[in-house]
Amino acid sequence: MEIQITFLGTSQAIPTITRNHTAILINYDSNNLLFDCGEGTQRQFRKAKINPCRLTHLFITHWHGDHILGIPGLFQTLALNNYSKTLQIYGPKGTKKYIKEIFNIFMPVKKIKIQIHEINSKKVLKTPDFEIQSTKLNHNCPCLGYSFIEKNKLRINKQKLNKILKKIKPKKQDLKKIQQLTKGKDIIINKQKLKSDQLTYEQKGKKITIILDTKITNNAINLAKNSDLLITESTYEDKEKELASKYKHLTCTQAAQIAKKANVKQLFLTHISQRYEFKEKKLLNQARKIFPKTRLAEDLTKVQI
Repeated sequence: MEIQITFLGTSQAIPTITRNHTAILINYDSNNLLFDCGEGTQRQFRKAKINPCRLTHLFITHWHGDHILGIPGLFQTLALNNYSKTLQIYGPKGTKKYIKEIFNIFMPVKKIKIQIHEINSKKVLKTPDFEIQSTKLNHNCPCLGYSFIEKNKLRINKQKLNKILKKIKPKKQDLKKIQQLTKGKDIIINKQKLKSDQLTYEQKGKKITIILDTKITNNAINLAKNSDLLITESTYEDKEKELASKYKHLTCTQAAQIAKKANVKQLFLTHISQRYEFKEKKLLNQARKIFPKTRLAEDLTKVQI
């Protein structure tokens, strides 16, 4: 199944002409998972031509303003558009308290249904098709990194199956049984047994890891291990590594080092400081010296894997 990532915002603490505050959307089938919700995210949905009422989950990395100030506006947009789902919200310790304060301060005209989960384990969410894992990062407040992990799936070997079907000549109603093979079940068509283990193969699921505000840490490397796509902050260039360490952020080269050590397939740099407005390629070029398969995230960029 195709996974689509939309970068709704890619700036650091201060937005720029070209970059909105951080927000990353992952679409997988009917699931729309938003990671952080910086100021203006509700408008970024419009610009990306995505209906915010399709949102199913909100994952918060930490409670700094540039990552959460869009939450009140998003709630209002959902409420005024008759959002009918229960929004599942995940975040570090304190999330229940802060969400309650948002509702107390902003007094929305309408309220939406929400369910809040404060994360205290590595496995955050598990569904039949995917799971979300998290880890603690090293920032100056409680901060989490997240991995979206698609589960491995059985796929039918169509070439083998078609050869058999030509011989046994199934009836139309028999064809409905075929999908049972992808559940690991054998089937019988015209008295012939079709074995799942002979007619299917395992397709490895995709993994996407999101690492935002943090000082370089082994936790980030472990979380990102073998990801198909790593999205990570790149707040500073290499010569500002002392500043990055002071404020517990990553440089572009540290982001690339994480990607290399974690054996990821592709790296996207995001959370770009305003100081690099129109000079972002400096970060990209430095990162590519360490990890060539690096791209620079831009607002409203859509990536499919």
